[in-house]
Amino acid sequence: MTWLALVAGLVIGVALASLVMGRQHRREHQESASVRTSDDASSSRSESSRVFRALNAVPLGIMVFERRRPVFANAFAHQFDSGRHTDVLVERAIAELVARASTEGAVDHELDLYGPPRRRLSLRALPLAEMSNDGMLVTIEDVSERHRIEEVRRDFVANVSHELKTPVGAIGVLAETLSAEDDPDIVSRLSGRLHDEAHRLGTTIDDLLTLSTIESGETFQTEPIVIGNLVNLCIERVRAAAELNDVSITASVEDDLRIDGDRRQLESALSNLLDNAVKYSDAGTDVVVQAARDEEWIDIAVTDAGHGVPERDLTRIFERFYRVDQARSRATGGTGLGLSIVRHVAINHGGDVTVRSTEGVGSTFQLRLPAVNRSVANERSPSVG
Repeated sequence: MTWLALVAGLVIGVALASLVMGRQHRREHQESASVRTSDDASSSRSESSRVFRALNAVPLGIMVFERRRPVFANAFAHQFDSGRHTDVLVERAIAELVARASTEGAVDHELDLYGPPRRRLSLRALPLAEMSNDGMLVTIEDVSERHRIEEVRRDFVANVSHELKTPVGAIGVLAETLSAEDDPDIVSRLSGRLHDEAHRLGTTIDDLLTLSTIESGETFQTEPIVIGNLVNLCIERVRAAAELNDVSITASVEDDLRIDGDRRQLESALSNLLDNAVKYSDAGTDVVVQAARDEEWIDIAVTDAGHGVPERDLTRIFERFYRVDQARSRATGGTGLGLSIVRHVAINHGGDVTVRSTEGVGSTFQLRLPAVNRSVANERSPSVG
């Protein structure tokens, strides 16, 4: 039983015990008095109201059954009685759990709802000794986020082990082969592969360290940044790769766009978006960078005409090591950490990153950041950036 279920059980127990004691108290006094004072009635209603408010505030579904029929449900539990297909599944699972608990005692069950949105519920039913008529308590806990985090953690451990093991193993094999080889052509070819694997390993480690630093926020330092200068700097960083892939990059940035942020983090985020756009674009296509102000926000959008992202992958592409196309990522040298870095940079700056994509057409990644008030920005030097 989770601590929430334990708390809910205790609250229910206190409430039921209070009701039972109240009934006994009333029966005893009915023999000596036929009229109850208004103060007593008001006190009872106030106590009952506090109990119900407490139960409705608990982030856990709580239901009480008598003879397998529900007699109480708090606010959280009421969300499952709207008549949708998923709600019917929940009601059926609860009914089966109550039937089992009446003969087996406390029972638990996890129920997957495929949505949308996809959810996982943890259900628990246990008999209430304080109640006659087969009293039963049922708790409903939404463990979707906890389950998702556990999956991400398992994926991360498996992926980081694989990502490091592959180049390390290749380096070992190549070094062993190289030490026993005398042919200059073969030595040259093996040396080139050895260099590529060492570079891949170094890039993965660098991205892991960058992500760890950004997540911790320990080195976060803000300064005024001119968006136009930031965009131009990041474009220059990927221009060589763009020319090699025959991809052009154009920029359209509104004048006087400024933010207060960590320069290194923002350069890393935008460079990763541009690098991905170049890597996953076909030869002869364009990558477009646009920056504009929307009230109190600055939106920086990077659009490519690449392969696009399948809809099933859109909710996971910002996870560590998650790749849409494993084979293409291997060929382009991607580590699968770039978009995770972008997401954490956005969060650190109080912003967000979103993606719109159509498979076979292309993608637009939009980095949204809080803008600097124009009156404040005008007081600063226009050369900063």
